[in-house]
Parts: sequence; C-alpha cells; structure tokens
Amino acid sequence: MVDFELHILGCGSASPTTRHLATSQIIRWGDKLYMIDCGEGTQVQMRHERVGFGRLNHIFLSHLHGDHCFGLPGLISTFGMLGRTADLFIHGPEGIEDYLQPILTRFCKGLSFRVQFHVVDAYRHGLVMEDRSLKVYAIPLKHRIPTCGYLFEEKEKEAHLIREMVDFWQIPVKLRQGIKSGNDYVTPSGQVIPHAQLTRPPSPPRRYAYCSDTAFYPDGVVPLIRGVNLLYHEATFAQADIARAIETGHSTALQAAEIARLAEVGKLVIGHFSSRYKTEDMLKQEANRVFAATILADEGLVIPV
Repeated sequence: MVDFELHILGCGSASPTTRHLATSQIIRWGDKLYMIDCGEGTQVQMRHERVGFGRLNHIFLSHLHGDHCFGLPGLISTFGMLGRTADLFIHGPEGIEDYLQPILTRFCKGLSFRVQFHVVDAYRHGLVMEDRSLKVYAIPLKHRIPTCGYLFEEKEKEAHLIREMVDFWQIPVKLRQGIKSGNDYVTPSGQVIPHAQLTRPPSPPRRYAYCSDTAFYPDGVVPLIRGVNLLYHEATFAQADIARAIETGHSTALQAAEIARLAEVGKLVIGHFSSRYKTEDMLKQEANRVFAATILADEGLVIPV
C-alpha cells in the first residue's frame, strides 16, 4: 500500500513561543507532497525535517491570518533561488492573490516558474483539487474571517485480481485490466465468469481532514468528515477558557474531541495551541475523556493516515 502520512511542521497559534512554530503541515502520498498552511518559519522547519522542496507543487491555505501564511513569501523566494521550473499552485480563500502578488512583484522578480492562484470558496463544500492520487475538498469552518479546512481523500482503487482464478481460467494478459475495472470474463467457449468471482474488493480509500481555525461547529463539520481515518482539529484553549475561545472563534480541546466522537473518526490530533499554556498535557487529558484516540500534535511528528 502506498504511504499516506501527515507530517507536522508547526502546531502553535498566533503568538510565537519557543516550544511551537506557526501552523504548517505536509501531506505525503507516495512521492508527492502537499502543504497545508505556511506559517512563519516553515521553510526553515522543512530543512530541519529534511522535507524535499522539489516535490511540493500544491499549497492549501485555510485563511489569511499571518500565523498561517507569513511563511509563503520566503518559501516562494527560495524556490526561485533553487531554480524551480514547475508551476506552484496556491489554493486559498479570496484575497490570497491580493496578499501575495505585490510581494512577488517587489521581491521575487524573474522567477523561473509560475505561481498560480486558485481561489477557494470558504463558504462551500466542494472539490478544490484533483490529481491522479488524491481528491481535495474544502470544509467550510467558522472563524472571524473566511476560513476553510481541507479533506484529503485517496482515489478509489481498482479491484484486485485473484491469482488462482486468473490462472485457472487462463485469462489473457490483455483482458486483465478490464476485469480489474469491472468487466466480466467470457471464455473461448462462451461461458461468462462474473467480475466478482475473479477479483477481491480494493481497500477503502483513506481520508485525512484538517480543521483549523474554527469555533465549535458540529453541524457544519461533522457531516463532511464522518469516518475519516485521521482528523486534525484545532484545540487552542482548555475548557476553563471557553469564553476566550468563543470570543476569538476557536475551539477547546474538549470541543475538538466532541467533533471527533460525533464524526466517528479513527484518530484525532489536536493542535494550534495557545501560548498561554506551559504544557499541553491538560488539553490532552480533556480530550481523552471524550475521545480516547486523541494525541497531541508536535513539530516533527509523522502520523500514518
């Protein structure tokens, strides 16, 4: 099975600390890399984590708060210095081009590649990007400005041929791909061998959902992420600070766990930690009381989807 992994580069919130970096993540599917958010210091963290710059072609921004996008200008500039030629696709809510284009014009003249902007409707669930490996969907969130999360879903795989049946019926090589795609096999004598007898169902597509930043929003989020293998949900505050969470459009650890429980996800990762806490242990404890399969995000953490 192809590797499908989440790599945390930063999981802090807006105020910088010496313990956590601003938000950024890498999704790896096989040899492809996709970035979600690009807070300040992301490219340095990529060097620390030995994440290859050359395999990154798509960057998905949740919203235009600085702790999620201030790292982009430096990263794009470095791409230019490295002689990149492949187009770079940046997906994000309306305003992303207005933010970046003046910086590119002043500081990144003569780039050897194109930066292509794709505006995402932060208020609508829909397909954002599709390639041969994955589909990426927007998840509308509830924050102080237009914000969306992202759902990464593997493309559905073909059925697996049953080797013993292929050999028994002596199925020609040229017909096997069609059978994997759903065709029946007709023997030289005219007997029809159903597709279901020749194949095993493929593994279900794996899915990863990213929800940061957002207030507690079960009615909007849960139906879109139900049953995902892995969920990252912001947990900026402890439940004792719920008033501050409501005021700033964020969630508590307990609320993040409630989303995971309602959506029946496989595993929950909480992050986007407020700088007010010297440790995140109490956040994990709060979440674990509601959803046992909760872990804390941390810089450098790699989690299989």
